[in-house]
Amino acid sequence: MHSHSLADYVACLDRADWAGVAELMLDSAQKLAAIGADILICPDNTIHQAMPQVLPRSPRPWLHIAEVVAAEAVARGYQRLGLTGTRWLVDSTVYPAAYARPSAAERDEVHRIIMDELVNGVFKPESVAVLQRVIECFRDDGCDAVVLGCTEIPLVVGDANASLPTLDSTRLLARAALRAAVAPPR
Repeated sequence: MHSHSLADYVACLDRADWAGVAELMLDSAQKLAAIGADILICPDNTIHQAMPQVLPRSPRPWLHIAEVVAAEAVARGYQRLGLTGTRWLVDSTVYPAAYARPSAAERDEVHRIIMDELVNGVFKPESVAVLQRVIECFRDDGCDAVVLGCTEIPLVVGDANASLPTLDSTRLLARAALRAAVAPPR
């Protein structure tokens, strides 16, 4: 496992510096490859936006979080998904355009909750209620599941308190990595 500081990534994100994000990811990839990693993962949905710049130069293959989530959605028979996450993620093309997105005001509020509260270990009931309302809007819009497209959202929202089944992207990626790691060589 290797990661640069979240602050390093956020500095790049605030500048929309995807080349900078890619360099951070590639630096980690090189370090992991040097100690014997066969596959690489990144549990941060947002920085998957840099993958087009990362993959051609990567020393090892990556599991893509959105592909893992999409495969699980298909396996479970979900057809219309809502997407939660940072504004950087929800406004991006990491996940298919067909996924429902929160309104602009909801995106800003969810982003604020993630970056100002959840990443700092602050869990406010009123913020959980905001996330639940966003998911309820997805349900009312015909979604049959919601992607928890942020590492921190599952700390406060999951199947037990959401009005839709949840797809925890981080957990799904971890399970896919484990399956890949123990799979017999091809």
